[in-house]
Amino acid sequence: MAPRLAPAVGARLTWRLPLRPSPTSFSPVLRTSFSTTSPQNVKLGWSTLPSRAKPTRFNQVTSGLPAPTTGPAAALKRKAQSTPVRAGVLAIKKGMTAFMGLTGARIPCTVLQLDRVQTVLNKTRKDHGYWAVQVGFGERDPKNVGAPMLGYYEAKGIAPKEELAEFRVRDEKGLLPVGVQLMPDWFYIGQRVDVRSNSRGMGFAGGMKRHGFSGQEASHGNSKNHRTIGSAGPSQGSGSRVLPGKKMPGRMGNQRVTMQNLPILMIDNELGIVVVKGCVAGPKGCVVKIQDACKKPPPSEEFIEKTMQALKERFPNAEEHLQQARERHLELKKARREKRIEEILAGGWEPTKEQAEMMERAIAEDGHESLGEEQATL
Repeated sequence: MAPRLAPAVGARLTWRLPLRPSPTSFSPVLRTSFSTTSPQNVKLGWSTLPSRAKPTRFNQVTSGLPAPTTGPAAALKRKAQSTPVRAGVLAIKKGMTAFMGLTGARIPCTVLQLDRVQTVLNKTRKDHGYWAVQVGFGERDPKNVGAPMLGYYEAKGIAPKEELAEFRVRDEKGLLPVGVQLMPDWFYIGQRVDVRSNSRGMGFAGGMKRHGFSGQEASHGNSKNHRTIGSAGPSQGSGSRVLPGKKMPGRMGNQRVTMQNLPILMIDNELGIVVVKGCVAGPKGCVVKIQDACKKPPPSEEFIEKTMQALKERFPNAEEHLQQARERHLELKKARREKRIEEILAGGWEPTKEQAEMMERAIAEDGHESLGEEQATL
């Protein structure tokens, strides 16, 4: 047996591989200091491939690489045909009714109402990886909104919204100015749309109601197991376990349901309603998403240009309003940090011309409503 070395000698005895292979065998070398030679491997960026054959970070097309079939850009290209060209809107399901056709046929339909639907944010391929439009619906009391979201709406110059939803679009042509309001004439009669909503929740349900099981025998030895599902984890073949996805009792309903290719029967800007043929999932009062059907041809270029022109005519100063809101938000943000917000609020707030007109219109409408209520009480 070889003699054992002292601990101090063993710590100094290390193996060091030469940078270039040598014909001689490796031998132990005594080293008294740390090595200054950095390791050379693939993980640290060393490669023997030529520079033209090295892939870039995002696998972009170069002279040495073919066109990539995976990645964000390729995924967007694959999904281009199934992604709508325009953004959608949010609406409330008011209920169902029926239209009578020319031949006397009864046509069931669903009434969907839009309530102050505004664009809140545009998502771009450069900043977020895809194109989308964030849309807000209704209004919410600022008391019930957190401080971060209040600052988010303040920077947009928009009142807090009841619901926010995102609609993906095919490219940058589908983006909309921030703050514009979408009306029912965003669609046209006869257009096919997809309506998404959550189905009505039914709570915890058994196997017979949830999955349509037939149940067990009513008699002949069956004791208190008439509506049970029976065996769930047999030992033969499945390994004495319950297989994933087994149909069992559980919560039923409250799932996202998409009704595709529903034709529009009626639109009304004054009432703010869109009437679609057929049924829509969910109870009355639920929020639904309406967008151009992805399995049907998109609206014509003429109609898209017409709707965009209508938005510009209705909201000609949308970009200026957004810029003013951003500047005002930065001023208030700085004042909050310096604890000067009370001084600014005490000095008063001067609304813009558009805001003043909207306030006067709202006060006039409230005055007419209160006058009508007083007459009704008399």
